[in-house]
Amino acid sequence: MNAHTTRRAAVAILATTAAVWTRAQTPQQLRIGFQKGSLNLALLKSYGLLEQRLPGTRIQWIEFPAGPQLLEALALGSVEFGATGDAPPVFAQAAGKDVVYVGAEPPKPDSSAILVKPDSPLKTLADLKGRRVALQKGSSAHFLTVRAVKKAGLGWSDIQAVYLPPADARAAFERGSVDAWAVWDPYYAAAEVSGELRALATSRGLTSNNTFYLASQALGRDGGLIKTLFQALTDTDTRARTDRRDAVQRYAEFAGLPLATVYKMVERRGAAPVGPLTTELVREQQLVADSFTELGLIPRSIRVVDAIATPIRKA
Repeated sequence: MNAHTTRRAAVAILATTAAVWTRAQTPQQLRIGFQKGSLNLALLKSYGLLEQRLPGTRIQWIEFPAGPQLLEALALGSVEFGATGDAPPVFAQAAGKDVVYVGAEPPKPDSSAILVKPDSPLKTLADLKGRRVALQKGSSAHFLTVRAVKKAGLGWSDIQAVYLPPADARAAFERGSVDAWAVWDPYYAAAEVSGELRALATSRGLTSNNTFYLASQALGRDGGLIKTLFQALTDTDTRARTDRRDAVQRYAEFAGLPLATVYKMVERRGAAPVGPLTTELVREQQLVADSFTELGLIPRSIRVVDAIATPIRKA
């Protein structure tokens, strides 16, 4: 075989290898879990950016009522990727579920709150003592309530936690079956715009209200696909901030919410590019885990860093 033939053979082998690699990096199917409050994921679905960038992949979008249900599906293999607040990954890891962190958005401390009726006698967090507080177990609202109780100088047993998903919690709140309701946007914004509540406290000063992206172990190891997902999400956020009216209209149609509610939600959100976890986010997430461990609300102590699949950036 002469040198020219050898070079042609080498080129052919490289081309074949590249084709196989490309196929390996483009999954046939990608199932994405999202919630009503997952603005970036909801808009990514609406814009169709991911379908454009993964033309050979069948993408399925599956909605869940809250983070704990989404991560249960992720652990069972029903979805490969999704976003939740701070507490659901802690509960999942403590339960030994096979999910990993792959990225995060910036904090949104104004996007969740503990709510009471306008005429409620509750004026301070200390007034929660002996009261019934509705919240989704294992959600970011759960951690918000834990922090609020601690700040008030109360013990967890000093309140009556009523574990309900958001829709049921709102119904209980409206009929007066509970005294307070801890929840996140868009549920918070919807109740706020309706005038049916006042915020006893928001997350600001209590929690960062972080959003994390989680994946299956297999997807977590696929750096190329993770990069594609994050770039599509970040481009979605940029487009939404550039043309807010269009973004609000799209999200309102998806969520079945009035435009005023969506504008309220978007106004306090800020920019939300998606990227790797930082050392500060990991530190904050470990605080979430340690807080639940201290109260005996998860079965064992955990190290958050053990469930992170991607490199961590310095804050």
